[in-house]
Amino acid sequence: MNVPRSDKREHPLASMAASISPRRGRQAWDLWFRYFCILVTAISIVTLAVLLGSVFYLGYSGLNLNFLTHYAEGDAAEAGLAPALWGTVWVCVTCALVALPTGVATAIFLEEFKPRNAWLARLHAFFQLNISTLAGVPSVVFGILGLTLFVTMGGLFGARQEPMFEVGVEYFDQFLTAGKQTLWVPIETSGEPPTIVAPGMKAMTPDGQWVEVEVAASRRQLPTDPQLAQYALVAGREGGRIIQPTFYHFRLPLGRSVLAGALTLMLVILPIVIIASQEALRAVPSSLREAGAGLGATPWQVVRRVTLPAAMSGIMTGAILAISRAIGEAAPILILAGAIFITSSPESLMDEFTVLPLQIYNWAQRPQHEFHSLAASGIIVLLCFLLVFNGSAVLIRQFTYRKG
Repeated sequence: MNVPRSDKREHPLASMAASISPRRGRQAWDLWFRYFCILVTAISIVTLAVLLGSVFYLGYSGLNLNFLTHYAEGDAAEAGLAPALWGTVWVCVTCALVALPTGVATAIFLEEFKPRNAWLARLHAFFQLNISTLAGVPSVVFGILGLTLFVTMGGLFGARQEPMFEVGVEYFDQFLTAGKQTLWVPIETSGEPPTIVAPGMKAMTPDGQWVEVEVAASRRQLPTDPQLAQYALVAGREGGRIIQPTFYHFRLPLGRSVLAGALTLMLVILPIVIIASQEALRAVPSSLREAGAGLGATPWQVVRRVTLPAAMSGIMTGAILAISRAIGEAAPILILAGAIFITSSPESLMDEFTVLPLQIYNWAQRPQHEFHSLAASGIIVLLCFLLVFNGSAVLIRQFTYRKG
């Protein structure tokens, strides 16, 4: 009895075609995706080039020595970037001096001195989780935190505007006499009531000489003799409060000062410095640590003489990139310092300040076209700062690779 065969042998060419067809489809999708990535990259580069080109076209003519050395003015032709430039230097240098040692020390503690106790290990993991979370927090949140924590210190000293503790500063009430002579009356604190001109009042010249003030009842009774008018004032007038700080001026609360701004930016970049330092420490081979321990070195000696020097290049690269981010931050400084008009450069950590992003924002929001050109010139200066810092990070990395 003949049984019909149900299995038919497939032709080899048919099976080959079936296997080639899906492969060609995958290759086509791969090719199209590659073209899509190239197109998106090209659009991004062209957009960036157009934006940078427009900024350079608008602001290149304003780049000169006067723009870098003049102070902010109401007239765009005379306005300069000096207060914002020096404010950026003061804030970023202070931020780096505080954030880098703190961040590196924290990374060394978390990476090289991991606890063996179960409870301490959980606390260690909790710290690590919080640091990783803080790295993704928007900078404006740190601005609000800095305003509460550093500027007013959470209302710990009350709602008064005057500092509760202060060293390294002198306060004066300043008068201008009929002879155009400046006189100062020293006062104890900034919270004292203003000095009022009265008979028998004595004042001090800027060179430190004490003189007796000639008091007149009204402006008409001021002496016309230049010698007498040199120290003549009208009775009942109030002096203008001025401050003479020293380089070690310090107060609590910190107020809207350079130190408060630096500490706020420290909060912004500290998680970045810690994470970058930890990654650099993890990249050091564990065999180096084991060799140091085998020679009888303590854990701190291994860190100080072996691990930290080997990871220094990565730590410095991460630190420089973090500082370059701090230079371009505008949101926390805008909340902290406000859009105030600063016409002088900082001379101490307690002085009010402005920075490059804040000054650029100030000029860009004005309706006059001349100030828009100044904003474009300021953007070019800010980009130069960022390129210098980012270029330094690349050079450090390349130098380390060649040395290794």
